[in-house]
Amino acid sequence: MNRMDPANRFSPEAVRKHDGGDKSQAEDQAGRLNDTARQVAAQYRRDTMSPIMVSGVLRFVELALLLISGGTLFVYYVGLGTDLDWHYPIAIGLVSVLTITLLDITDCYQLPALMRPVSNITRIAMVWAGTLALFAVAGFFLKLADDFSRVWFGGWFVAGLVLLIGPRLLLAHMIKRWARNGTIERRAVIVGGGKAAEALIRSIEQQPYNDIRICGIFDDRDDSRSPPLVAGYPKLGTISELIEFARIARIDMLIVSLPLTAETRVLSLLKKLWVLPVDIRLSAHSTQLQFRPRSYSYIGSVPMLDIFDKPINDWDSVAKRIFDVVFSLIGIVLLSPVMIATAIAIKLDSKGPVLFKQKRHGFNNEVIEVYKFRSMYTDQADPTAIRPVTKGDPRVTRVGRFIRKTSIDELPQFFNALFGSLSLVGPRPHAVAAQSHNLLYNEVVDGYFARHRVKPGVTGWAQINGWRGEMDTDEKIKMRTEYDLHYIENWSLWFDLQILFLTPIRLLNTENAY
Repeated sequence: MNRMDPANRFSPEAVRKHDGGDKSQAEDQAGRLNDTARQVAAQYRRDTMSPIMVSGVLRFVELALLLISGGTLFVYYVGLGTDLDWHYPIAIGLVSVLTITLLDITDCYQLPALMRPVSNITRIAMVWAGTLALFAVAGFFLKLADDFSRVWFGGWFVAGLVLLIGPRLLLAHMIKRWARNGTIERRAVIVGGGKAAEALIRSIEQQPYNDIRICGIFDDRDDSRSPPLVAGYPKLGTISELIEFARIARIDMLIVSLPLTAETRVLSLLKKLWVLPVDIRLSAHSTQLQFRPRSYSYIGSVPMLDIFDKPINDWDSVAKRIFDVVFSLIGIVLLSPVMIATAIAIKLDSKGPVLFKQKRHGFNNEVIEVYKFRSMYTDQADPTAIRPVTKGDPRVTRVGRFIRKTSIDELPQFFNALFGSLSLVGPRPHAVAAQSHNLLYNEVVDGYFARHRVKPGVTGWAQINGWRGEMDTDEKIKMRTEYDLHYIENWSLWFDLQILFLTPIRLLNTENAY
């Protein structure tokens, strides 16, 4: 049997460099959905809750309940002011953290366990009792057991057991209701039809406690080779039309149902699909090849090969949002004198509004409005950015030249980041109609829209590396895109912090800003 690692075969670099004779990305975007596909996509516009987020919140809730119950019993029964004032809090904290860790190790936070809490009561009780027993043994060997209250110990055991089981019974009822109305689910699209897709769908549907909702099938082959209906699911269109479908519907996963031996065709599909902010999995359900265990993920017991992961997902997105809110507020407070002075200067210099709104591409190619200080004469402003600003451009006001060169005109975007349409750090959003030599940016760079797999930013990795200002050559657009993709593939909060603090220093270089 062939044991191999597909990481190099289907790496982002391999996909981006693959030349399968496909249409350009601009042509791919030309695919238009049929009425049925558009109606199906509209049904899935609403965001869903991730099972990972639900189980993560439960961890925090249970940890808090154990800490609060143990602390409350200590204060109420034992009281403060004893010789063990610091022993009890340490014991409560250690036991609570160890209990949550052991519950995690024993899979008590997996979706199947959350959906059937009654069958897991014994496991939960054993973990809680075992943790307290371990604490009692530790107290015995440390000669502290006699100092702790037996009533407190027994009361916390009973209270903890109730608090670990009771909320789970309520949560199980809520999860079942959420599953019925589509609030908690992972939405998947099958790429590729025929018998292989049918076998895959049947296997997924047979999984107990399955949270996958299959939204449809997309395949480039005609109906003679790929039936219009597979396992009860309609074929909604071609791969090019899938791009637009995923721009409308909130899709979590694309499952490619093609044989691994069709490497050229798989690479050709991935070259089109990797620009989307979704998980991309290659079905290993019917293959005779075997890979290293670390290569697989599973939907129930159905094996999948992880090709691409949605960047900045689940708890990473929560952490990044908190980062944006905190540092946006700090930036607004610290820079408010500069923004007020700029607004006054703009008003005194020329007629018109202080702020300028421009439509740009946001996350997943959605159109957003970005705020800037107005730097051009009102009657000569160009919201579409079809004609880029050049050095000595007569449309730019006196104040405008200064604020553009120093990037002060971008400061109102702190409010975009605060309200959520932008992130503080990310690929810089370009105007919807931005062009280079009469070509849209996505017509210049193949895979340009992959920049939109994450939320765009006020500043970015490309900007602090010198790729800011006018994009007057194809090479500049390509280099900015390469730096943006490097940021997406290597994101971390530390990387964001590094970029944020380097930005004021790198802005001192104003060579390309005018």
